[in-house]
Amino acid sequence: MRLTRVTLLCLALIIGFGFYRLIVYILDDVDAQTFQATEEVMVDTAHVMAGMVESQIVDGKPDRESLHRAFTNTKSHSIKAKIYQHTKTTIGLNAYLTDANGIVIFDSDQGRREGQDLSSYNDVMLTLSGQYGARSSREDENDPSSSILYVAAPVRSGDEIIAVLTVYKPQADVLNFITHRQRDILTATILIGSGVIFFTGAIFIWLFKPVGRLTNYAQAITRGERPSIPNLGKGREVNTLGKALFDMRETLEGRRYVENYVSTLTHELKSPLAAIKGAAELLDEDMPPEKRHHFLQNIQRETARSENLVRDLLQLAELEGKPHLENQRQLNLSNLCQEIADETRPRLEDKNLTLETRITPSIERTGDAMVLKLAIGNLLENAIGFSPQGGRITLDLSLDDGHAIVQIDDQGPGIPHYALDRAFEHFYSLPRPNSDYKGTGLGLPLVREAAQLHNGTVSLENKPGGGCLATIRLPLS
Repeated sequence: MRLTRVTLLCLALIIGFGFYRLIVYILDDVDAQTFQATEEVMVDTAHVMAGMVESQIVDGKPDRESLHRAFTNTKSHSIKAKIYQHTKTTIGLNAYLTDANGIVIFDSDQGRREGQDLSSYNDVMLTLSGQYGARSSREDENDPSSSILYVAAPVRSGDEIIAVLTVYKPQADVLNFITHRQRDILTATILIGSGVIFFTGAIFIWLFKPVGRLTNYAQAITRGERPSIPNLGKGREVNTLGKALFDMRETLEGRRYVENYVSTLTHELKSPLAAIKGAAELLDEDMPPEKRHHFLQNIQRETARSENLVRDLLQLAELEGKPHLENQRQLNLSNLCQEIADETRPRLEDKNLTLETRITPSIERTGDAMVLKLAIGNLLENAIGFSPQGGRITLDLSLDDGHAIVQIDDQGPGIPHYALDRAFEHFYSLPRPNSDYKGTGLGLPLVREAAQLHNGTVSLENKPGGGCLATIRLPLS
């Protein structure tokens, strides 16, 4: 398929989807606004009728006979009202009156609700408690068109609510207005959308006529031929297509980059959230104040850690996965490794682990401190997870032939031979010893990505005496 046709198809799909979403939004909004307007009028009606009932209270009780006469006279009226494109011929509004206990004492709909206890329904229950009471209920649970809107108002004697007057109206009465209005909106939107697609397509065909020649030229190059450049005219769009294609490639690669780091967010948040949850559960128990203070500090520390992680990952997302780091600055790797070690030490207490550091001072290079911190931190977390109780972990930073070498080793079981080649695959993970926990498999891919962005490498190997050795090798220049 030619590039012009692909472009037109994509554009038509985008415009079509945009107009589809617009139509859905407008049609839903018409529906909602119509019912909102109906409810607003019913609120006025309910309070007016409640005021009329209040004016005819006899012996502290509402006069239901006056209501009965009013509705009987109303229903005898002949109505022929032309509203929009719909002619109204019958009264669609009814009302019922309940006493202070929620028992119906009058119902204009042939009295079929009289005697029923409606005190648990929202219109009655909320109004009796001094709140705005309304509800929408179906007469037939299987028929959405049988919904009836109920709006209530209190009937007072002095400051006391002695009754509740509810007006109700089938929502089907307004469906004709909604249907006509939605049909007009749908027709207009389809015509406009079709016109936009048609004229946009015509313009694109005119502008991208030489794109076919450029496509043939690119295909010829792919086949290894050496054709001369075709005449592309003076169109700025075609002449900048080469740059656009390069930008598109970077965007696609950037999207994958960002997705990796967003996935890493869920991976990295598990540890602080677990620490917060554990400390919070322990705070429910009786303990000395100093111990409680210790757990509160843990919660504060892990919460801050989570907030910082989210903030830093959002900053990474702003890079949009560029194939190179743009926001690099001079950083001290020695200080960074020491900071990582200090932040990791509280995690060692659960397994009584020892972290030994051998950090060569004043090793500097340019890079992204947050990315490197995440990578080294991931390797340390893995070492903690696979280390036995009372084991030792070593963090080593040294110089070797113009490279900074970060090495982390543990005394765990090492990596099975069948897993060595797959360790850096996305979502591939091994269970921790003596634990049901299994990582998301995103930590090591993150480490490899971080190393590559800094023109470095990462490797894993089993030590002869047991345990695993992880090495990040970063060039200083």
